[in-house]
Amino acid sequence: MTKVYVVGVATHEPSSAIRGSRLEEMVYRTARAALDDAGVSRRQIDNVTIAACDEFDGRPISSMLLSGPAGAYLVDEIKVTDDGAMGLCLGLSRIQSGDFDLGLVASWSKTSKTDVESIMNNRAEPFFTRPLGMNMSIANGLFAQAVAEEFGVTEDEATTRVVDAYERASANSRGMNHSVPTTDEVRSSPFEATPLREGHNAPITDGAVCLVLASEQWLHRHPGHEALARVAGVGWATDSYRLDRERLRSMSSARAAWDRALADAGVSGSDLGAVEIDTPTSYHEAAYARTFDIDGAALSPAGSTFAQHPLFCSGLVNAAEAILQAAGRAGPVQKAATRWTAAHSCHGFAQQGNVAMVFEGSHNG
Repeated sequence: MTKVYVVGVATHEPSSAIRGSRLEEMVYRTARAALDDAGVSRRQIDNVTIAACDEFDGRPISSMLLSGPAGAYLVDEIKVTDDGAMGLCLGLSRIQSGDFDLGLVASWSKTSKTDVESIMNNRAEPFFTRPLGMNMSIANGLFAQAVAEEFGVTEDEATTRVVDAYERASANSRGMNHSVPTTDEVRSSPFEATPLREGHNAPITDGAVCLVLASEQWLHRHPGHEALARVAGVGWATDSYRLDRERLRSMSSARAAWDRALADAGVSGSDLGAVEIDTPTSYHEAAYARTFDIDGAALSPAGSTFAQHPLFCSGLVNAAEAILQAAGRAGPVQKAATRWTAAHSCHGFAQQGNVAMVFEGSHNG
């Protein structure tokens, strides 16, 4: 199977609310920056993979308006609606099919213009769970209860993880540079859904991210271009929609996605120098750190969602950070001598779906 490389990366400057630009402008600027980073023109790409959510975009069939700004004018385009990281998996598969050589993966999220919890409530089962008021906060609270029981996660641990994540994120020049809260500030924040407090959540932001993918054949034909990293392995899985005790505490889709990505890459977790884990709450970080057996210096050196959290595309932002680590371009958050890196994304109610991605630095590939 053909090897696939990342040759360009760009993330849009995040903000709690990007008011000065239309969504189309955000997407165009980010796609343009990724192509410039790769040193290629839009005319050279032969496919575009979009990962976006119509509801969060506030536009029915949003790709009708946004495929052009994403670089897909007169170019083969396809869209995935699970989350940004699934866009990378689909873009990878398209090049591995042999039908394409150079593609752009684009994802974005501008939830400041929408009501996130109303959208999530409308995604709940209409006859039983929607009338109960099911939304993202409640689902995350149920998840926090389950993993607290399963893994022994205390409120003190959840609070400490918040502070540590903000401290890591504060060094990331591509993040929001949030102020680092004190443990007392986190502990005294109001409950959202027991045991989840407001301070345990990563603040949602606006943002966008684009990657340029190339086949090994394209790189051989264009020796003047260098890859940042090889996409060494991917895995994805979807769990039951039911929010019962067994599903919430089993982490089965997360384990399946993680194991598949590592197996594809032919590495173990101990080989990874940096892993950006999708952590919408600190209880998620505690659960994933145990499930993936990743903690300490390798855990989210860029701060993951506590650096920026454009809800739909946070997982693809994590991938961009892991790629920059593998390429030695992560700046102030760069880890030394990092050959293998990984990124993770979760989506759906209480991490129903999970995606894992492993990257190898191109100078080692």
